[in-house]
Amino acid sequence: MSATTATLADPARTLAEPPREARRARAVLDLARFEARELLYQTPMLVFFALYAGFIVLRLMSRDGMDSYPVLNTVDRRTQMTPLLFAVALLVCVNAAALRSRKHGTVQQFGVLAMEPWRRALAHLLSVVPYAALTAVAVAVEFGWEALKPGAIGHGSFGELAVGPLTVLFAGVVGVLLACLLPSSFVPLLFVIPFYAVAVLASAVADAGSRAGWLSPVVFGADTGGDPVPSDLLGRPAGWHALYVTALCVALACAALLLAGGRARAVKAATALALAVVAVGAIGQSVQDTAGLAAARTTASDSPQKVQSCATHDGSRYCAFPEWSGVRSEWAGVVGRVRSLAGGDAANASLTVRQRIDARSGVEADAALTPSTVPGRVTVGTRWGGNRVPEFAVGVATVLVAGTEAATEEEMCRDARPVTIMWLVLGADPTPSDTFRHVRLSDSTEGSGSVLAPTNGLSMTAAQTTVVRELLARPHAEVAARVKAHWAELTSTATSPAEAAKLLGVAAPQETEAQSCTQ
Repeated sequence: MSATTATLADPARTLAEPPREARRARAVLDLARFEARELLYQTPMLVFFALYAGFIVLRLMSRDGMDSYPVLNTVDRRTQMTPLLFAVALLVCVNAAALRSRKHGTVQQFGVLAMEPWRRALAHLLSVVPYAALTAVAVAVEFGWEALKPGAIGHGSFGELAVGPLTVLFAGVVGVLLACLLPSSFVPLLFVIPFYAVAVLASAVADAGSRAGWLSPVVFGADTGGDPVPSDLLGRPAGWHALYVTALCVALACAALLLAGGRARAVKAATALALAVVAVGAIGQSVQDTAGLAAARTTASDSPQKVQSCATHDGSRYCAFPEWSGVRSEWAGVVGRVRSLAGGDAANASLTVRQRIDARSGVEADAALTPSTVPGRVTVGTRWGGNRVPEFAVGVATVLVAGTEAATEEEMCRDARPVTIMWLVLGADPTPSDTFRHVRLSDSTEGSGSVLAPTNGLSMTAAQTTVVRELLARPHAEVAARVKAHWAELTSTATSPAEAAKLLGVAAPQETEAQSCTQ
């Protein structure tokens, strides 16, 4: 009996398995997702992100009139300080996550796992990326909200906007690095305080014009409370700094992997490349044409006509820096409203409205602007909206009544011209009494006080204030007709407030006119 041999036509099929490196990469990503989710459940992360988001919402919901005309080169820097506490929370929490096994005494059990320690460190590093991305979304929402407003002025800088997300990313990377370098839960707290002091000092050094301050990973924007200036006068190497900090984050992440035992060729190559980019970024942000920047600031301050464009509206010229060209129609509206109440030649006067700054001693400073001595020239600043509108109207009315901005307080402090000026400012205002209060430094419509303007303010005696207050209580059409009819007397230096009150049909003020003007 012969034996038969059975043969298989096809070999047995086996399930295809991914390569070993692919499986390891997938395992790292799975662990990174797990750690990112665990970070989300940490109380400091939830509390400080809620505070961060709440602060953004409160700021965006503010109702200040100037918020309708945001200057975007200040808005982008305003996003930089807010994520700082969230970054600190991430540093502490990711450090605790990286030290979890050491804290619970389970680090020895990792020796039986296929994943090497440096891959676990990589997973912790990747777990902070979603939070940097979340910060980027918050920054984009905050900036986009302002940029989409119809009155938004200028443009922002991607480098400045990147500071907030990069601060969060840097904090997360440092948290993992500290866990590999100094495995103690107290180290992050000891690190945060001196690092914050260094960041503040570096920001002050950078704002003072020194390039050394930009070597700090975190350089906050200059104080945005002063008057904005054109973007090309800021002199902030934001793009180079963003490249520098990004490369520094990669370099520190590679250092953490090396400390955790990562000796792969890819890690070493990434370390070398990151260090090279750090050097390039450091050089790029330190090289700047300081003399050229100073010359540009001087030109913009002393001879703005060389860098401005002008447009004509209703017979008057409006000259602005390029980023503010869209606001000229708003200026023209105020000039038209004020001029419509004037009489005599002032009703058809041709004015030149010129935007002015003073950046000779630096930017973002509330420098006082010298009144112009050129007849018919009106100064306007770089902020618009809110109280800046009636203040500009004061400047326009002063030029229509007195001829120039340089009319001194002593010349007008006891005659009727301040009364005429304030009528031109308030006569067509929808809320004249409120505007009268807000445009005065004392926030009062009684007694003597100073009225704000783009250059020198206007001082009013108690008698002049009383006449203006009485005018606002009279029918608008009646007062407007009397102002036009008696324009010559009301703009004369010889007319007193009491005489102006008689001409305008209101009761003469009871206050004495011999009092000194408010300084």
